[in-house]
Amino acid sequence: MPVILKLLTAALFTCLSLAAYGEKLRIVTEPWAPYVYDEQGVMHGLDYEATVIVFQRLGVEVQWQFLPWKRCLAMLEQGQADGALDIFHSHDRDALLLYPSEPLSEVEFVLFYANARPHLARRLDDLQGLSVGTSPGYLYGAPFSDSTLFKREPAPSHEANFGKLLLGRIDLVITDRRVGQHVIKAMGLEGMVSQAPIVISRQQQYLAVRRGAGMDLLAQRFAAELKRFKQEPAYAILSEKYGAIPDITASGHTVEQQESSAQ
Repeated sequence: MPVILKLLTAALFTCLSLAAYGEKLRIVTEPWAPYVYDEQGVMHGLDYEATVIVFQRLGVEVQWQFLPWKRCLAMLEQGQADGALDIFHSHDRDALLLYPSEPLSEVEFVLFYANARPHLARRLDDLQGLSVGTSPGYLYGAPFSDSTLFKREPAPSHEANFGKLLLGRIDLVITDRRVGQHVIKAMGLEGMVSQAPIVISRQQQYLAVRRGAGMDLLAQRFAAELKRFKQEPAYAILSEKYGAIPDITASGHTVEQQESSAQ
């Protein structure tokens, strides 16, 4: 039997086995606008909508659940979830998770500061003695996570981090460039918060699934269909819908986004 036919047959059996037991693929994620978020009870986002379309084409039904990211990781480890949306690849998770070869998107972690207390950090050394708001369970890259130059203070949500920033309880917030701009706009903080020049890291986001019977083949089929969808006009329209928001700088001018590169 040709290899491609074997893959198609195995993926079909995986889908049929889920349907036979009346089960849906249980996917967990944390609100991460504009990649995935809930708006008045309706889920939206670039990566969410792309994933929905891909699974529809594969004939796989999905049950979605929004949780704090640390809880998402715990549910994966405990077998209470089948996969996670918008997760970074970590070799520490390879024994537990399968990552499709095609990423959903790429994030760029940057720092934001309150205009009333500017910190124009251009390198990690500039953060010495400062406190940076983080999100539990997020991977920012070893240079940032292992540094002893500054304090890392977790908060339960991105909104909470920006609230602490405005109150002066922390000096900076680290998050994805587009996510930060989305939160700033949603909270009405334009003119109050700006982005520092430094780029902490760039990382690709995936739809990862727990290892199990048929899951490796499902991951391969997901990657192939996602890659195919990305080449269609429908994906270009979706990407434009959730395109990057111009950066907010201390001077009020727009700066160009640096060229992305996978780590």
